Amino acid sequence: MNAPLLQLEDVTRQYPLPRERLWQKPALVHALRGVSLHLHSGRSLGVVGESGSGKSTLARLAMGLEPPSSGRVSVLGRDLNALSPADLRHARRDFQMVFQDPYGSLDPRQTVARIVGEPLAVLGQQTPAAMREQAAEVLAAVGLRRNDLDKYPHEFSGGQRQRVAIARALITRPRLIVADEPVSALDVSVQAQVLNLMQDLAQQFGVTYLLISHDLAVVNHLCDEVAVIYQGRIVEQGTPETLFKAAAHPYTRALLAAVPRLAPQTGRRPRGVVLTPRTVAGGACPYAARCPQAQAVCDNSRPELRALANDHLVACHLDLAPAESATSN
Repeated sequence: MNAPLLQLEDVTRQYPLPRERLWQKPALVHALRGVSLHLHSGRSLGVVGESGSGKSTLARLAMGLEPPSSGRVSVLGRDLNALSPADLRHARRDFQMVFQDPYGSLDPRQTVARIVGEPLAVLGQQTPAAMREQAAEVLAAVGLRRNDLDKYPHEFSGGQRQRVAIARALITRPRLIVADEPVSALDVSVQAQVLNLMQDLAQQFGVTYLLISHDLAVVNHLCDEVAVIYQGRIVEQGTPETLFKAAAHPYTRALLAAVPRLAPQTGRRPRGVVLTPRTVAGGACPYAARCPQAQAVCDNSRPELRALANDHLVACHLDLAPAESATSN
């Protein structure tokens, strides 16, 4: 198998909290705890989890916007944190990012031509005329027109602004695009248009996505593999068919059971629904306090990812068998 396009090896990230006293050592928040991921070209990966689980932190580390507290992040075999600022700037040709907020991620004082062409300007390898021509080409690829180049962001709708953001990410012809909640700020009807566009662009330009989302339907639509993250740890990983139809980890089942459905639920509570939290001494398993199936071993030992089946990894002490999820109907 070819070398991974993106590789995270036992990555942790900690943030200090404000001191309560002047000479007191600040407490630490552990956003990521020993995360390891391998993303291969052509196999888009979705990372799902509730708010505060560490998804956006993972995206920032994958882009080299922040260094890990420990571990290694590499793109195309290059350790991002070992590169000089100049080398990292040059390496960004191969990986770009689409941010969550299409209103806040575009400079309102700049024209679309300047916004979309900025990555090329940073690389410093194109004339202004060549940058404008390439900007027009990628605008056409995302469904916008050449005469949109001289407009400003306030002249576009939310969906159109996100198309501009995608065009900006595409202009360097990257191998990897990290998309952090790219459609969560858009109307539902516009979400479908942007997702279909991203899917078409993956085929047209050979782009691989690292998609950060809390929306399981979005990940199912766009990704070939899914990793479920909880409190900074990967708790389950596999294909969308495996995780969304035969989830094994109690947390994944809880996420699936929380998806709204038109038909009211009757009878027994679906597997995975979060019950009343229990107190866990030590709390070695991050999900033990909320897991209705937690056992004594969960309080004393942190589970590691293990293979449950081909391409299906689970971090749980329970003797799990994949079971049909509550949302498979």
